[in-house]
Amino acid sequence: MSQNYQNHKRFYPLFHFFTIPLTVVGLGLAIYAYVAIPTIITGLIVLAFFLIAIVAVMARMFALKAQDRAARAEEKLRYFILTGKSLPADLKLGQILALRFASDEEFLALVDRAVTEKLSADDIKKSIKNWRGDYHRI
Repeated sequence: MSQNYQNHKRFYPLFHFFTIPLTVVGLGLAIYAYVAIPTIITGLIVLAFFLIAIVAVMARMFALKAQDRAARAEEKLRYFILTGKSLPADLKLGQILALRFASDEEFLALVDRAVTEKLSADDIKKSIKNWRGDYHRI
C-alpha cells in the first residue's frame, strides 16, 4: 500500500498493542494487590512494573530519537545534493521530518515555503502533492 497523509502514521503492534497494554494492566494489578495486601513483596512488584513501564517508554523514545537523527541527516544530504548548500538553519526538526515525504520536484519549494511562511509540520505534509513514503520508520 502506498503511503499518503491519511495513512503515514505508523504503529508497531508488538509495542503499541501488546507491550504497553500488558504493562499498564500489570501495573494496575500490582497496585491493586499492594492496596489489598500491603507487604514488601507486593510493594516490590509495584516498583518492578513501574520500572518496566518506564524502560518500555524510554526504549521507544530512544528509538524514535535515533530515527529522527537519521532522517534529519538524510534530508540535509538531500538538500545539499539538490542545491549545493546547507539546509536552512531556521527549520525545526518537525518541519525537516515532514519534508522527508516530499518528492524531489517539490522539496525545494516546500523548504522555501516552510522557512518563509513558518509552516507547521502538519501544514507541510498537507501541502505535499507527490508523496514519497517513508517505509522504514517504526
